[in-house]
Amino acid sequence: VEAALQEDVDAIGLSILSGSHMVLFPLIFEGLAESNMQDVVVVAGGIIPEEDRPALEEMGVSAIFGPGAKTTEIADFIREAVSERRRARSS
Repeated sequence: VEAALQEDVDAIGLSILSGSHMVLFPLIFEGLAESNMQDVVVVAGGIIPEEDRPALEEMGVSAIFGPGAKTTEIADFIREAVSERRRARSS
């Protein structure tokens, strides 16, 4: 989150294979809130069990990409999500 703040990013993506997604994502969202960065798009990748997906989406994860997701699909999603957030901010 600190690096995202310093770099003024529009999106954060984490690929997690360790199973620590239910620990790391709450910390990320807490840090984003503390830094007043709630408009940053957050996406997840890696091996995330189906039963954890609703909780991650409720936290604010915009999309979850599993193994085999195409890079173009991920990039297209991020571009569109960032564009939507920018339009919403300027309205």
